[in-house]
Amino acid sequence: MRLSSLADYAVVMMSAAARHCGSAAKLNATTLADETGLPLPTVQKLVSRLSAGGLIESTRGTGGGFRLSRPAAAISLAEIIEAVEGPIALTACVEEGRHDCALEGDCRVKPHWNAVNGAVRGALDGVTLASLSRMPA
Repeated sequence: MRLSSLADYAVVMMSAAARHCGSAAKLNATTLADETGLPLPTVQKLVSRLSAGGLIESTRGTGGGFRLSRPAAAISLAEIIEAVEGPIALTACVEEGRHDCALEGDCRVKPHWNAVNGAVRGALDGVTLASLSRMPA
């Protein structure tokens, strides 16, 4: 399992945004691009996706910018990944509505994939943005 570059960049960007939590000023894409080293168009694309995912609130225009929609301790790694990549699904078996597997009729592993997928999602859900934004001990 490997995250896409965009999901990885979203985690980097959200971690940087979390370090600014508590500041009265809103962040802007240029500031985060400079701070993270991510290209400005990538940051702008991620702001759009993370805003649509309900993780950041953005305001356009003069004095605009964005901020986390809730405290960093209340945002999980799973939520960030899902905002960028969609629902976490290790196999097509766990995606609702998908029935394109040639083995589906006789697969003895399929009943177990939901538990495996749930364990992975649960692990990602247990990592908060607050913990990702702190310096390691």
